[in-house]
Amino acid sequence: MLALSIVDPHGSNIAVGRKTLEVRSWRPESLPVRDLLIVENSRFLSAENPIDLGGKAVAIVDVEEVHEWQPSEVEAACSNGWEPGYWAWSLSNVRLITNGAIVLAKRKLYEVEFAHA
Repeated sequence: MLALSIVDPHGSNIAVGRKTLEVRSWRPESLPVRDLLIVENSRFLSAENPIDLGGKAVAIVDVEEVHEWQPSEVEAACSNGWEPGYWAWSLSNVRLITNGAIVLAKRKLYEVEFAHA
């Protein structure tokens, strides 16, 4: 299953519908991205720290559209402020995962073994 890791508490914010935009410096190669597993992890991943073994599956979403992030979208992204040059991923069809399965967190989009009902 295709996955995207998001630092705590923003994965949970997506899972409960509070965060409807995910802001990234890059876009997916193609759209739509359906049945994307959201993995919440506890630390920011970087080239020096590319994985977190303690990620937690929190939701499955669809990404139908990506656009340039706008200053008016700070609240929808649960962000502290706006900066130019970022992409807003519109999240839809959010399905909460309640079992809290531990899943590897990695950078960018990545594949994981995950069975969901």
